[in-house]
Amino acid sequence: MNKKVAPAKGAVVGIRDVAREAGVSTMTVTNTFKYPEKVVAETRRRVMEVAERLNYVPNLLAVNLSSGKSKVVAAVMPSIRNSNFADMIMGLENELGRHGYHLIVSVVETSEREYDAIMALIGRRVDGIVLTGVDREDRTRNLLMNSGIPIVETWNLSGPFIDIGVGFSTQAAAFEATQIMIGKGLRDIGVVGYETLGNKRFQERLDGYLQAMMSADLRTDLIATVPGWSGFSGGKKALDHLQSIEPRLQGVFCFTDVLASGVMFECMRKGVRIPEDLAVVGYGDYEIAAELTPGLTTVHTPGDLIGEQAARMIMARCRGEEQHGRTVDVGYDIVVRGSAG
Repeated sequence: MNKKVAPAKGAVVGIRDVAREAGVSTMTVTNTFKYPEKVVAETRRRVMEVAERLNYVPNLLAVNLSSGKSKVVAAVMPSIRNSNFADMIMGLENELGRHGYHLIVSVVETSEREYDAIMALIGRRVDGIVLTGVDREDRTRNLLMNSGIPIVETWNLSGPFIDIGVGFSTQAAAFEATQIMIGKGLRDIGVVGYETLGNKRFQERLDGYLQAMMSADLRTDLIATVPGWSGFSGGKKALDHLQSIEPRLQGVFCFTDVLASGVMFECMRKGVRIPEDLAVVGYGDYEIAAELTPGLTTVHTPGDLIGEQAARMIMARCRGEEQHGRTVDVGYDIVVRGSAG
């Protein structure tokens, strides 16, 4: 009887090692990972046990080349500090995982890095790429359009899309959020936001605020912007600026709950009562929104649903299924709490 000898410690374990230990052919090992339904259950179990014991990792590149599918989807994100983006990642992961797909995440903060990241992902033959927003350099857009890979752009509905998109109307959400304060009779309402150049999502939030103010024939000069990397301190600085323009400021709409929280923290320091002296409305419905006193009224944006839908769209495209329409609207909700009165 031939004695089975495990590979030496530190040696790279190959398919022949697994086949020898399990007493099967190399083809059976390949089918166990590539076409498990073709392998008898008991044999499949034995191969998997040996592979786990030997720490064997199949050569997925070889499998990809033969099958044309990697079963890997990539998400390119500008940040993971934003809890909405974290929710989208979990939505992607959960939906992809249910169907045997895997998710890899690349965090890039500049357009130059986005191009490099996408180039690397296309080179690795991922089955789909999920992007945030629709703001792309021309060279990145051309690269994606010529890749033949399903591309889903998220958090926006107005496009223009490279391929397909999922999100909601950011402008309508901002309009409705501002209308809450207008509906309570407030007139001097400002906006606290980020610089909008090159960011359509932020521009549409500003447009929604301006649309609401103009439709009520109210002033539109109470605008304060801070750099995109600003945290809670951005809300403080923006509030100081708005109050220097209009000491009787009655309300503020904020691009994110982080900025809104910064505004509310500064109000606490200054003794400004919320909502009696100043109404505050945020955007995002982050966890902190429900914990602040008296609770932050905000736009709930369904990151998890965006992730789930993006995953479904990519998998449907991979299966060759016909899709009706290029965009999916997941909607939004206004969560009313005490900060708006």
